[in-house]
Amino acid sequence: MNANTPDTRAAGGVFAAVDIGASSGRVILGRTGPGGPALETVHRFPNGVREIDGALRWDLRGIFDEVLTGLSLAAARTAEGGERIVSIGIDTWAVDYGLIDADGAMAALPHSYRDGRTAAVVPLVHEKLAEAALYATTGLQHLPFNTLYQLACESELAGRQALLIPDLLAFWLTGKRRTEETNASTTGLFDAVAGEWAPEFLSALGLPANLFPELIAPGQTVGVLLPAVAERTGLPAGTPVVAVGSHDTASAVAAVPALQPGFAYISSGTWSLAGIELAQPVLTEASRSANFTNERGVDATIRYLRNVGGLWLLSESMRTWTEAGVDPELPDLLAAAAQLPPGGPLIDVDADEFIAPGQMPGRIRAAVTASGGVLPEDPAAVTRCILDSLAAAYARTLSRAAELSGQDIDVVHIVGGGSQNSLLCQLTADATGLPVIAGPVEATALGNVLVQARAAGAVSGSLADLRRLVAESSPTVTYRPAARPLRRFGSRAG
Repeated sequence: MNANTPDTRAAGGVFAAVDIGASSGRVILGRTGPGGPALETVHRFPNGVREIDGALRWDLRGIFDEVLTGLSLAAARTAEGGERIVSIGIDTWAVDYGLIDADGAMAALPHSYRDGRTAAVVPLVHEKLAEAALYATTGLQHLPFNTLYQLACESELAGRQALLIPDLLAFWLTGKRRTEETNASTTGLFDAVAGEWAPEFLSALGLPANLFPELIAPGQTVGVLLPAVAERTGLPAGTPVVAVGSHDTASAVAAVPALQPGFAYISSGTWSLAGIELAQPVLTEASRSANFTNERGVDATIRYLRNVGGLWLLSESMRTWTEAGVDPELPDLLAAAAQLPPGGPLIDVDADEFIAPGQMPGRIRAAVTASGGVLPEDPAAVTRCILDSLAAAYARTLSRAAELSGQDIDVVHIVGGGSQNSLLCQLTADATGLPVIAGPVEATALGNVLVQARAAGAVSGSLADLRRLVAESSPTVTYRPAARPLRRFGSRAG
């Protein structure tokens, strides 16, 4: 740190981060202090979609029970050390929601975005709201499972409110209904410039004006634990639940360990979110045609990115192989894939045909065949096809982001689970011609904790200062392009 940098490490505290992804969830204790943030996972539990009542749904009641178990363990763990949990923050995936009646009861288990129910309603929505008009206000990438399309499938909304998944969990903890703005920006009903709901869209779709609760920004308090929750978990009843970047990507991007401007990020997990950070949205027709999204970030930044297919393709393939009696270990699979020559077949990792679960290797081979290529059944070959295709998609996406925004890119940060996949990181460096800095794997939890810590006064400073904290305390690995000299994307591209 220099003399002009705020001391973000002046105080300490313990914060509980509830971090839930599409395949697993965790409750994590984050401690701040002179050495930077440190994380301790106290509870981990599986998650996944289930077919219930003929649809793919989330067992949200079961998820909430696991959250309570994790908070109980967190309370016990801190009590052992004479510590106190300052606050709780929640982040999950975006888009999905639960419908809550006036008495607070949940109408049904929430649908998963992987359910195919929206296919028939997308054109009906566009009859009422043209795609160009939607984009000019929301700046949101078209995805068939965006919240507004899901809401168009609902037959009964009168007297109900929609709570996005992290907001619903916070409601069950506190009894307070709020909508955190980074997640609100993924609904297709949020004005990207004004930072508010777009009431004209709700009206055009026949949706109730108060369908969503009031907005809240990261760092603001949702409420305090209900007495019954406090009793169940052993936490004090006054423990606050603080809004963080509740869209997990918003929390992950907040913890990208970038020390200078001109960085791109890839939050790599089940999905890959690849893009850059801007001060203002890009709402041009060219941006819409390229299907880029403008989502809200921490401190009212804009996450200008595209959802790109992710490691879901590999995890689903491994599940299929295991069910078939072939159970490859991931390190061995990646080592074998790394030995295969470059230039193999590629797939469109963004294709709708890869969204649903089941028989992923067969679908990948079918896509290769349809494009005139050949892909052996060997798991290593399928794995290399997935990773080559992801790296190529990352390169295309980041190059286009620089072109559309006018912002130069000099380095790529990969955070999340994909940062541990050394083959994917190296292939990304090769495909982009840019250095790739991998890590931290726990970026989402770090972003969650640091926003809570700043709200409590345990750390201070700007978003850049929080990122400096991560850079100074988290190990990273740098990958350099093997086959070409370094370059940059953007106006200064060579």
